[in-house]
Amino acid sequence: MAQLKTIYAGTLIHCRSLTELEICPNGAIGVNESGKIAFVRQNVNEDPAPSDDGWKDAKVVQTPENGFFFPGFIDTHIHASQYPNAGVFGKSTLLDWLNTYTFPLESSFSDLTKAARIYNRVVARTMSHGTTTACYYATVHVPATNLLADICQSRGQRAFVGRVCMDRLSPEWYRDENVETAVSATRQCIEYIRTIDPHFDLITPIITPRFAPSCTDKCLQAQGQLVQETGLPCQTHISENKAECELVREMFPANQNYTEVYDSHGLLTNRTILAHAIYLSSEERQLIKRRKAKISHCPASNTALTSGTAKVRTLLDEGLEVGLGTDVSGGYTSSLLAEAREAVFASRHVAMDEGDKAKLSVEEALYLATRGGAKVVGLEDRIGGFEVGKDWDAQMVCLGSVEEGGEIDQKAGLVEIFGGESWEEKMEKWLYTGDDRNTVAVWVKGRLVHSQPSFKP
Repeated sequence: MAQLKTIYAGTLIHCRSLTELEICPNGAIGVNESGKIAFVRQNVNEDPAPSDDGWKDAKVVQTPENGFFFPGFIDTHIHASQYPNAGVFGKSTLLDWLNTYTFPLESSFSDLTKAARIYNRVVARTMSHGTTTACYYATVHVPATNLLADICQSRGQRAFVGRVCMDRLSPEWYRDENVETAVSATRQCIEYIRTIDPHFDLITPIITPRFAPSCTDKCLQAQGQLVQETGLPCQTHISENKAECELVREMFPANQNYTEVYDSHGLLTNRTILAHAIYLSSEERQLIKRRKAKISHCPASNTALTSGTAKVRTLLDEGLEVGLGTDVSGGYTSSLLAEAREAVFASRHVAMDEGDKAKLSVEEALYLATRGGAKVVGLEDRIGGFEVGKDWDAQMVCLGSVEEGGEIDQKAGLVEIFGGESWEEKMEKWLYTGDDRNTVAVWVKGRLVHSQPSFKP
């Protein structure tokens, strides 16, 4: 169905920079038929449409009291296939968690009926949390990976979809048979996505060596050659767990450190997303910066699996690009708002040892969830903020107000606005107490992809 010109009027909020949250209480954004922002107006008193006759008949979507438009969240690291295990990790740490919970679940995705049920759910659920873009890890299965791409496209979520490559460490019943199989299967997924989205406008294939220990030298080299040949993005894990880091030292003795393993195999480029990055040395951080690779910070998972605490302030101060990842199911939630909350809390734990400078502010956490994430996935010219020319990837958020009698409206969620709060304070309340009940509607490239029954488009 063709999209109509639409004007989104009311309070507009986005992160202009790492430290600046711009709040426009009486704004209007015009979105054209292609789903792109055509104009942004501030201090609109009455008619939100510009004088241009082309917008006089446009549909108007107005925010209610305590409602605002905010850019869609960008989840830079999530395992779609692990979604049923969200919240289940027992007393495990990374390596035993993979064998106990993860590999058995992922191996079952040879069953396409099961895969369809899970993938439909995770895409719907992440969008209900305001996630408009997700970097998905699938499984080794080509048909199921292609199915995930189909589901993202049909539901309208912007996605990077990666078939996982691994030819060792995992059980024999769940790994690539050999390097040739890994490359061939990955090529099949790339070409399939090209058939459903020739210009990778919404769905982009992403080359996905699981992590260095699960790949032989030849497998990493082949994946690196594929990255260089295609120019496609790449995603993997790095320095998540101390035992993992020690394993990498044992398995790759020719390399000085974990980061050099990826670099020496052609996998460290300006389109590489490295998840976790907890135990990077100064030399590694400098190498990542030189290669212009990006970092996905996953604080919920880092805590849940007792992996460690990434020093995000150090990464930012050294000029590295950082976004947020839920890392389901190492992370317990598919909500990037909750992940932003966890990022603030994790930074405060770092600050207990290193001082207040390590703390992330509310503004910084929301930046990482939006504009920072856009830079990590290489789409900062298209998404992450409200500028003319960008795609309308956005969410309408509504916060609950407290009535005179103090009655509780369960549909309004846990954010309670008493009436005297500034918008800055409302944003703090949303970060710390908000959830999907506050996410009333979500758009990707101008298309409404999620809405609550209360929303009247």
